[in-house]
Amino acid sequence: MTLTLNEILKDSAYKLTQFSAAQIQILESSITVKDTRGKATPYAIYLVRNKEIKLTPEEAVRQLYLLVLLQNLGYPVNRLAVEYGVTFGRETKRAVICVFDKDRPTVPYIPVELKKPKLKDGKEQLKSYCNATGAPIAVWTNGDQISYYQRKDPNYFEDIPALPKAIEKLPDILSERWTIDDLIKHDKLVNEKKSLKDLILKMEDEVLANAGVDVFEELFKLIFTKLYDEMESGRNKKRHLVFRNYGDTETELKTKIQDLFDKARNKWEGVFTDDAKLQLTPSHLAVCIASLEGVKLFNSNLDVIDEAFEYLINKSSKGEKGQYFTPRYVIDMCVKMLNPQAHETFIDTAAGSCGFPVHGIFHVWEQIMKEEGLNKSHLFTLEQKPARCTDYVQEKVFAIDFDEKAVRVGRTLNLIAGDGQTNVLHLNTLDYERWDEKTKDEDWTDIYGEDWKKLRKLRTGKDSNRDFGFDILMANPPFAGDIKETRILAKYELGKKDNGKYQSTVGRDI
Repeated sequence: MTLTLNEILKDSAYKLTQFSAAQIQILESSITVKDTRGKATPYAIYLVRNKEIKLTPEEAVRQLYLLVLLQNLGYPVNRLAVEYGVTFGRETKRAVICVFDKDRPTVPYIPVELKKPKLKDGKEQLKSYCNATGAPIAVWTNGDQISYYQRKDPNYFEDIPALPKAIEKLPDILSERWTIDDLIKHDKLVNEKKSLKDLILKMEDEVLANAGVDVFEELFKLIFTKLYDEMESGRNKKRHLVFRNYGDTETELKTKIQDLFDKARNKWEGVFTDDAKLQLTPSHLAVCIASLEGVKLFNSNLDVIDEAFEYLINKSSKGEKGQYFTPRYVIDMCVKMLNPQAHETFIDTAAGSCGFPVHGIFHVWEQIMKEEGLNKSHLFTLEQKPARCTDYVQEKVFAIDFDEKAVRVGRTLNLIAGDGQTNVLHLNTLDYERWDEKTKDEDWTDIYGEDWKKLRKLRTGKDSNRDFGFDILMANPPFAGDIKETRILAKYELGKKDNGKYQSTVGRDI
């Protein structure tokens, strides 16, 4: 009888996706099955101790990661130990694997944790090992996800992109200059099986909760800045990414990222004020940069940042009001059904973070590129588009929302698509009679003035904001509370009772 590793790991919290087929084959070829009290039990030869061991799911992942250390990273057996004892006062705990320092063969260099298959629990265990031993690097994996850390001090562990090989030092990893191709190759979301939302939750838990800042604003600034950095490098493949710590001091890093943010803000105007600054301290910022620098935000449809922005907006405002975003698969279905064309005008009157407009833009872009004989790549959202694509965004696509944070997010996504121009406006669709008050506000027109000029041209009546001549309207009405203003209710038939009198309150979605 034979057993495969997939059979051994079945119904466990461990997986094999971090390992190569060759490594899996090596371990499987050493498996023997013994009868233990009438049950088939797998055994294998221990790679380090060279003796037979029972192959539990945890043990299988340990053996495979030993192969990674031996084969991929070149660490010799004499620098590796398993079940290494770490002393905590009178108590001793066992590190699953320990890599020792090259020049000090009894000093721990890299503890590896996989007993705890959940990242949060595993990281806490690693922190205790590193703090007790002074180890500067640590690894957690469950065979599916993987995380590499550098211990900065007892409280802060920064993400690093990979482990140094046996012939390398940590500064070699940290100082390596990355291009966009390097980011694609080492994308943390792919290689470590994480989502941007996961990383944001981790930053909130470990850093931002006690940073004394507006979490939405500071993370929005960082994502905004990183999008700009990726776009610049995507359009100049030889350019080195700036949104990375190449061994900078914390102060140097903050100065560098602030400068990059300023360039992004000047490129994509109307999202942040001219005097906006990063509010995170240098040490907090360094941890956040370490978490985000290995993530590729641009992909074929912006869904990576879409999910993250949606979470941030929900957390900071909309979720508290009972308002939710349209699932993206529903948006895709609606877009395919209505099939917008490049010559048609398009508006979302309750846009949120602009799911309908953005997905509508991608739909039309694909048509244009097909007509021009161009292929869609995995960097579809980053690459320079034909003029027809940007013209469509700048002239045909509009969005409105009354939530200022959602509008800023929507503007960011549309500014990227429109190569610096967008038609996403901060207005209350239901209260169109008061739009003229907004359009006379100097601060508002500084941001939205050009967008308003284009929107105004689509009015069917010269002096009324009630009716517009759009070809396509896609919107999911907001569910944020009730409308109680009689002035607004009086404009709508649905504001009346059966007897013709106006109701005192109507749900916003009605």
